[in-house]
Amino acid sequence: MSNPVLRAFFFGRALAEVLNEKVEETFTNALSELGKFDAEQRERLRKFVEEVQARAEREAAQESTTGATESSGDLQEEIDELRAEIARLRAEIKNFRS
Repeated sequence: MSNPVLRAFFFGRALAEVLNEKVEETFTNALSELGKFDAEQRERLRKFVEEVQARAEREAAQESTTGATESSGDLQEEIDELRAEIARLRAEIKNFRS
């Protein structure tokens, strides 16, 4: 291959192929990491919800065994606070995803 134009052509083609492979590899890795991050966030949210439900069930069981009852206003206030916390966490997760 003594023709410089021919050598430049093959060099350019090889360069384009290697760059294309590297970009594809980087893009694939980025998508993989994004998918992994999304799965981790969903798992954390699932565990959080399970923890809240378990705590609520424990407290409800404790209340029923002691015979003490909370006023409905206090209970509604607690429910509203929990809903607000869940909404805030969902918004944070949405911000992470975008």
